[in-house]
Amino acid sequence: MSPLTAAWICWAIVGLSPIAGKYAVGIISPVLLVFLGTLIGVFYFTPWITKNKKWGELLAPQTRWKFLFIGTFGTALPFTILLIALHYTTPGNAAILQQSELLYSLLFAAVFLREIPSRAQLLGSALIVLGVFIILLKEQYTPRWTGDLLIVGSTWMLQAGSTVAKKLPKHLDYRLIGMARNLFALPALLLILTVMAILKEPFTLKPTLQMFVVLGYTGFLKYGLAMVVWYKAIRALDLGKVTAIYLSYPVLSLLISSALGLEIPTLHQFAGLAITLAGAYWVSLTVKKEGH
Repeated sequence: MSPLTAAWICWAIVGLSPIAGKYAVGIISPVLLVFLGTLIGVFYFTPWITKNKKWGELLAPQTRWKFLFIGTFGTALPFTILLIALHYTTPGNAAILQQSELLYSLLFAAVFLREIPSRAQLLGSALIVLGVFIILLKEQYTPRWTGDLLIVGSTWMLQAGSTVAKKLPKHLDYRLIGMARNLFALPALLLILTVMAILKEPFTLKPTLQMFVVLGYTGFLKYGLAMVVWYKAIRALDLGKVTAIYLSYPVLSLLISSALGLEIPTLHQFAGLAITLAGAYWVSLTVKKEGH
């Protein structure tokens, strides 16, 4: 599997995330879903870690603080905040607003990774943002400020975690990094759960088929396979390029959401989606030209 193919597989998995999050509302508490999904993610990677005798590398003192940062800011905090935000806003709106991550990606990549974007990459990224704004201007997406601000205010965390992952030693396998992100997210999640228990915050957990489907997607796909392909992609390609490709996923989110009756597609939406896809495809072509 090429790094570019891995980026598009990640795109497909992440596109389902706002839909799964919306179906989790009222079924399972956000932090509980992230915690249980992360545990499943740990079990997902355990056979490979054990077979290849990687536990020593996973817990090495040289990298464990970086792993803790990646787990806390790459999973525990942003995914919990996103699920809370979906109590207030729609899956399509959540997917669209997460495009703000692209701006953080370009900034962090330039400042910390010395990845200077090409003109083609900037133009492709601009198309993605333009498509997002066209959709956002539609009357259906009037500001739902609580959820919207939670999303926009937390997307920097994902890129901060990915930036640190790019700076990890080159010899580390991308599956090891995926396992570390899950394992080292647990301390922050346990702390959040403990504080909630002390404050006597209510927990929701309804063991229905819907809950198990959402949990299965979260653990095996989002925190399992998606992490494998994401780290395979960003360890081989520029972070800004991979981010631009996968952040076009509102195309998939909105199409599936409308098919399930959660959104009603309009001409504005289709125009925005077409422009967003064109931008992602443009960035994808620049990656291909560079020989990846």
